[in-house]
Amino acid sequence: MVGGIAKMVSERSVAFSQTRSRHANETAEDYVEAVMELIEEFGECRVLDLARYFNVSHVTVSRIVKRLHDEKLLRSQPYRPVELTPEGTKLAKRVKERHKIVLDFLIELGVDEANAKIDSEGIEHHVSSKTIDAMKIFLGKKT
Repeated sequence: MVGGIAKMVSERSVAFSQTRSRHANETAEDYVEAVMELIEEFGECRVLDLARYFNVSHVTVSRIVKRLHDEKLLRSQPYRPVELTPEGTKLAKRVKERHKIVLDFLIELGVDEANAKIDSEGIEHHVSSKTIDAMKIFLGKKT
């Protein structure tokens, strides 16, 4: 009995630890993906654009942009557009691909597009690469 409880607790703690770790990266992933999308659509990305995109204050965006600048994902200077670093670009492309796979998977399951767009925004951060690979295989078999 004690061994079974210890195993169950250990398995759960690994799962919770992975979830907390993925939460920590969520904001960075969302921001680099948004910067890439805004640059692709409008040719540049400014703090005010991100504030509107996320419906938050420019102060919140400035704080996050500074953190991502310190983490070498974004380049930013006062009164200049926000830019992705090579590492930020790599992360943004990976996140965008994961997002598309999750979105396509949900739609293939029969989730309506509006709900699939909302749900995929959160799910993309919390599934493992093995799950993403399984979704890709599933989608490949369906096409």
